[in-house]
Amino acid sequence: MADGEGETEAGAVLHGDVLDLTLSYVPLVDLVSASRVSCSWRDAVFFSPRHLGWRRPWLLVYYQTIMPPHTISVRAYDPRSRVWMDLEAGPGGRSAILTAMPLLLRSSHSALLYGKYGRLSFSSDPLHLRWHHASCPSVNRSYPVVALVGSRLVVAGGTYFDHDSPPVEVYDMRTRTWSACYSMPVSLRISCASLWHSVATDGRRMYVMETLTGRMHTFDPDTGAWLQPYDLRPDRHVFYSLMGFAGDRLVVVGVLGNVHDLKGVKVWGSMGVGVGADELEEMCAMPEELLIELQDEMYYVSNMSMSSSKNFLYLHSDSSPLLVFWCGREDKSGAWRWGTTRDAAARDRNLRNWVAYTCAEVGIGELQKAAATGNGRFVVTTAEGR
Repeated sequence: MADGEGETEAGAVLHGDVLDLTLSYVPLVDLVSASRVSCSWRDAVFFSPRHLGWRRPWLLVYYQTIMPPHTISVRAYDPRSRVWMDLEAGPGGRSAILTAMPLLLRSSHSALLYGKYGRLSFSSDPLHLRWHHASCPSVNRSYPVVALVGSRLVVAGGTYFDHDSPPVEVYDMRTRTWSACYSMPVSLRISCASLWHSVATDGRRMYVMETLTGRMHTFDPDTGAWLQPYDLRPDRHVFYSLMGFAGDRLVVVGVLGNVHDLKGVKVWGSMGVGVGADELEEMCAMPEELLIELQDEMYYVSNMSMSSSKNFLYLHSDSSPLLVFWCGREDKSGAWRWGTTRDAAARDRNLRNWVAYTCAEVGIGELQKAAATGNGRFVVTTAEGR
């Protein structure tokens, strides 16, 4: 090879479609630094996700130590890149999560993270870098049902001692004031704590489903009233149900059999809210090999919860954060696929930590903002085989 040829080959650069395609296989967190190389690289980074054709939301797992000082650590899973990461405070800055650290973190309806420590703090942006702080509601309670519906935060039920019926209070972010509403329905009085419910919202109303019965109740913050309940248990063999939204579609996940003998896990969906079980359409079922894995991992079904965004959902358990199941609908074929991911770093964390989960679409914009403000950086710790 001539010297000139070698220099030309050594100095060759990626550009055009070749660069675009190459960057599509780079983990999303590494694309932030790649976007700063040049204008052409910046443009390639912006368009690179299009080659994969299936956008998938991240799962964020928050661990908070049970013992003081209740330190928070955050893990994130990117299904596009198939990597687990640590979220750490950026150089010269502190994570907004740590700055706004409440005494006990909780999560609700996939997007909301909240906690109480002298005041009520909550966040709903994808990486939870921005927090809103409010005065505490008038009723002191534990494990309430909480949902952010538009610009209103609904706090309902929970474990309380000074009320005859489950109280409901709504906080308006625009006026920064609380208002009392109608109590929770009589049928929810026995199980009014969040431990027994699956919660969802479509931005207009809050939906609360009893996990053991499949009965769904609807709360309208505009009127402060509860609507008639609906039965969302589409199969009489379902003994545990979870609910959420996948895009505009209401999704119900049902576990069939009993706690000692799981017979299956199915997903049903409806294009409308306020429908009965007869109008739910079965979309897919967990493959047999994953059902066996679910049983072998000794998942406690009563601790299982769901996080969802767009046409993608995660099934996870506080008792076993090591293993997470996912199910998503492919954009091109419309087929639903199942899979699992394991986070080795979670092996013993559940023994000494509270655990909370959120789920959201994370793009280059969110990562660039986190890096620019110094609020956080992601460090890849575990990569799955392709």
